[in-house]
Amino acid sequence: MSVETITLGCRLNFAESETIAREAPASEDWIVVNSCAVTNEAVRQTRQAIRHAHRRRPPAKILVTGCAAELDATAFEAMPEVSRVVGNTNKLSAFKANDVMAPAGFLHHVKSFVAIQTGCDHRCTFCSIWQARGPSVSLPFDAIRDAVAREIGRGAKEIVLTGVDITDYEGGLGVLCQRLLAAEPRLQRLRLSSLDSIEVDEALFELIAGEPRLMPHFHLSLQAGDDLILKRMKRRHSRAQAVRTVERIKAARSDATIGADLIAGFPTESEEMALNTLELLDDCDIVAAHVFPFSPRPKTPAARMPQVERARVKVRAARLRVAAAERRIRWLDRMVGNRQPVLIEGDGTGHTDNFAPVAIVGTRRGETGLARITGRNEGRLAAVWA
Repeated sequence: MSVETITLGCRLNFAESETIAREAPASEDWIVVNSCAVTNEAVRQTRQAIRHAHRRRPPAKILVTGCAAELDATAFEAMPEVSRVVGNTNKLSAFKANDVMAPAGFLHHVKSFVAIQTGCDHRCTFCSIWQARGPSVSLPFDAIRDAVAREIGRGAKEIVLTGVDITDYEGGLGVLCQRLLAAEPRLQRLRLSSLDSIEVDEALFELIAGEPRLMPHFHLSLQAGDDLILKRMKRRHSRAQAVRTVERIKAARSDATIGADLIAGFPTESEEMALNTLELLDDCDIVAAHVFPFSPRPKTPAARMPQVERARVKVRAARLRVAAAERRIRWLDRMVGNRQPVLIEGDGTGHTDNFAPVAIVGTRRGETGLARITGRNEGRLAAVWA
């Protein structure tokens, strides 16, 4: 008997899937599908994963949870392949009485994702996740510290703090990171998941400037580069504020790199507005762009706005992706000949501190050290230990 997890979407889902799996009964076969609802495509992929899992392991029972299950439980309950549907509120106690707010840890080789927060208090007009996750709730520091200690004890060499809106952590994300780094001297590599640029606090800027254990890659939830579109998205930052945040990060730490989420084809977006987002790639020096074609989610204000023609949305998303890919290749090429700190995460591959993918032949999982970058093979660097 066994439990298998199939996880879609964010790193918080991955962390929670691990916790659910640990509590599954050893006497039964289960497949846990932890769903995502950030786009219509994510919901479609969830349904596809359920059907594929049933065909592959027909004796196993299938439990569906996550954001898509929370938003439309009836639709998943109606699927003949599904044995049980559990919403986000009760997902961590799906198999056993458990504190829903207990920190979840997901050990992926030598990197572990630790949840520090869930939910969101903001109401971006394109997003339904706040409906699926509820209001923002921060986990207690002691519980997070203990979860980090546990994951390090399990072999984690790098901890990634994750959640729905981690910059909304009560008391400040920067203060939490300062306390964690002070309390756990074994924590040598701390990385952060997606950040809301307007919520980056002064304590975090201090860490960026002076704490080498904080990894210098910062993924920002920017979404657009046009002020009117940002206003219609109900984002809380302007284009200038986003650029200024990146400038402060770069001034604080010269080797910092920037990733970003960007939406193409938001309702009412004109060609000029789309070009403003395209130009944000350069203005914010984005080297890791996650580009999403706009997807109208049910019961969201953006779904009721005048829509951009789907063919045009796809063209703008493709243009953004091509430009982002070209910038990324130029960034990787500039690193050839340099020395970079590297963590090997598995199969001779890993990442530099600034999150460039790298391969070093003959290395073992968990190795870390300074590497000399010798070349680039498509989207990955090649290196040898320096």
